[in-house]
Amino acid sequence: MSPALVPALAPVQDAELADIVALVNSAYRGALATRGWTSESDLLGGQRTDEETLRADLAAKPGAAILTFRDGPEDKPHACAWVEPTDGEAWYVGMVTVSPLRQDGGLGRAMLEACEAHAKARGGRRMRMTVISVRDTLIAWYQRRGYQLTGETQPFPYGDERFGQPQRDDLAFVVLEKTL
Repeated sequence: MSPALVPALAPVQDAELADIVALVNSAYRGALATRGWTSESDLLGGQRTDEETLRADLAAKPGAAILTFRDGPEDKPHACAWVEPTDGEAWYVGMVTVSPLRQDGGLGRAMLEACEAHAKARGGRRMRMTVISVRDTLIAWYQRRGYQLTGETQPFPYGDERFGQPQRDDLAFVVLEKTL
């Protein structure tokens, strides 16, 4: 993606959370006709997130932000990601989302790089993330961007509807990390 095509980056405002929810749910759990390559709807049903959860998580985690890409200040976001300081040097990045209508154009890479720059400007030295262990294509995509499997795993929160409705019983998260 050429620099001229990279849209404006901005933190999400509370009034925009409905747009973020629609964007994230369309990318992760969208209808078959519009889902992108990052969809996990074959693994999880239900919604990926909602306004109440995002609002509560932002309030509970000082320094956390949802960064967005949009074409202009009045436009709805077409890419977003969650960033959060975890231990002073490490930052968590998650919910990296690009509208299915704009995938395969470099926006995911640009969004990830913007999150890394955001963390680094605030003293971050490492980025960490979790990915569902059976999402081999997505894990490989992150590895091509410098993220490495740490060997750590985390259990999938079965029974917590905030994470969706699992369609299989072998889900877990793997942890990836990148030095900035």
